[in-house]
Amino acid sequence: MKKTTLVLFTVAALVSSAVAADWKATADWLKLPEGRPQLGNMHGDIAVSSKGEVYVSTQDPKAGVQVYGADGKFIRNMTDAPSDFHGFVIKKQADGEFIYGPRLGGQDILKLSLDGKTVMTIPASAIPDEFKNKDKNGKTFVRLTGMDVAPNGDLYVVDGYSTSYIHRFDRTGKHIKSFGGKKAPYNFTTLHKIAVDTRFSPIRIIACDREALRVVHVAIDGEFLGVVAKDLLAPAAITVQGDYALVGEIRGAVSVLDKEGKLVARLGLNKTPGETGNNNLEPAKWRPDFVTAPHGVAFNERGDIFVAEYNKFGRVHRFNKQ
Repeated sequence: MKKTTLVLFTVAALVSSAVAADWKATADWLKLPEGRPQLGNMHGDIAVSSKGEVYVSTQDPKAGVQVYGADGKFIRNMTDAPSDFHGFVIKKQADGEFIYGPRLGGQDILKLSLDGKTVMTIPASAIPDEFKNKDKNGKTFVRLTGMDVAPNGDLYVVDGYSTSYIHRFDRTGKHIKSFGGKKAPYNFTTLHKIAVDTRFSPIRIIACDREALRVVHVAIDGEFLGVVAKDLLAPAAITVQGDYALVGEIRGAVSVLDKEGKLVARLGLNKTPGETGNNNLEPAKWRPDFVTAPHGVAFNERGDIFVAEYNKFGRVHRFNKQ
């Protein structure tokens, strides 16, 4: 397999030439349900269904995943959805449309129908102990942070808050292989979230190595292919659509990269000291054109961009494609 060039582009060097005019921030587009003053404490993700409905996760036990229409109006709470979805995706498949996501606290992986029914659960025990961390009592654990699903149904799940291993399962939940980690040749720091990069043949994994400030490519057999972009503002979330990879940077930016890793646009760039990389900024200080701590990103079918923040009040941005 042909490897990616070791470092393709330094994002910081390209910011001045990037154009963000293709997307425009839409203020106050989300309409909360009556009686709910805030979206809720968010440390999760966002995804858009084939109908254009927007699914947002919160840490509310009674509203772990909230569903909004394409117009931003509240539709429903997703029945029985967990309140610890850290990362999830929506996939339309031959037998239906499903949410796939790892639970950060529950340490398992769920496949749910869009009405909240559990279709499949993959327990942490499906991951071999050799790829897990141990607590002070010698008990193994994982801290799963993100995942994606390949066109053939294989699942790729990352243990971003523990070992930075990527775990591959088949469509039935059977473990196939684990790769990555913090040792060479990967040298991952916090491999926070990942996506299946279908822009290449064969497909590969594109991943956010957050504390190393870089986005990387890894082959589905585990080979490290190289760095796609570096010097980002702590990339925390990623998704792929068409020719583009969309990257949410938790220290205050959202970047659109092309297939070569070149910066196409940078949205919401926030340089205000104290406003980025934390979940404390209160609504009174929010500005629609500036992000604070992007933690989940998604496209809809027409290419509009949605950004879920790491924020204790709950905040979702929308940038409409022009």
